[in-house]
Amino acid sequence: MAQDMGDHLHFKAAEGGIGQGKHVVFLAGDEEYKSEEALPMMAALYAKNGFNTSVLFSLDATGNVDQRAQTSLSNPAALDTADAIVISLRFRNWPAEIFAKFDAALKRGVPIAALRTSTHAFNIKDAKSPYAKYSFNKSIDGWDKGFGREVLGETWVSHHGHHKHQGTRTEVEAANATHAVLTGVGEIFGKTDVYGANPKDPSTILLRGAVTETLDPASKKIDGPKNNPMMPVAWVREYKQADGKINKILTTTMGDATDLSDADLRRLVINGTLWGLGIDIPAEVDVSIDGDYNPTMYGFKNGKTGLKPKDFIVK
Repeated sequence: MAQDMGDHLHFKAAEGGIGQGKHVVFLAGDEEYKSEEALPMMAALYAKNGFNTSVLFSLDATGNVDQRAQTSLSNPAALDTADAIVISLRFRNWPAEIFAKFDAALKRGVPIAALRTSTHAFNIKDAKSPYAKYSFNKSIDGWDKGFGREVLGETWVSHHGHHKHQGTRTEVEAANATHAVLTGVGEIFGKTDVYGANPKDPSTILLRGAVTETLDPASKKIDGPKNNPMMPVAWVREYKQADGKINKILTTTMGDATDLSDADLRRLVINGTLWGLGIDIPAEVDVSIDGDYNPTMYGFKNGKTGLKPKDFIVK
């Protein structure tokens, strides 16, 4: 059940689901890939499977959703009770009081499922910030190229495929085909292009992405060096804190709002959370969308404007 909390959304857990007693917090904050549309849909899906979920947004001064508001995160106090986090972020520049909430959750060992531009989630403008080490491609205080590379396993590298012209079709990494996170996950097609990626060791590659000729799901993968070898597009890893706590991480360079129209990608993400929480992954999980989900094509200038968080609830 969706609840409008004004500056954020809450979805009450369905009774009897696999996520009973767990609170998953979704952080929507990117200017291009429409996480404000995708994450409320995903939060409702998680709630259908027994999780309590909260969706936090970037807001402007009037309380409207504005993903360009890089210093904003609504209701960061939700992170205090997060058992798991799903992030779809890009170049956030949060003030210290917000970052402290996220940093504390990370240090608790909270598992994270990270989508698309989360490899370059943060760009802290204040070099003296205690959280400057989170900035993408910065190596500070022993962190290797920021939160993306250090925690998630990779930072921003490149558009390996032709952005807005070539899509992604997944192929399973044969050596890891029996990994629990791949339970029930079939072939995924996405309209986002393949990113360049070489996940930091130790990481377990689950899926690689074939660059396709076009954005048509029926298009063939291209011939030549772009697909030889294919880039990793989904991997898992365990990030070890200084005190020994472990964050179990799923990272996928897919995951914009249109990509998540694919049920197999939705299954991959929820499996990543279940694995991160140590919950046995069943053979079947309900990843059907209740309502009419028609995501906006990615882009910087075509987002929905003048809307409150409640307006992104799928109905």
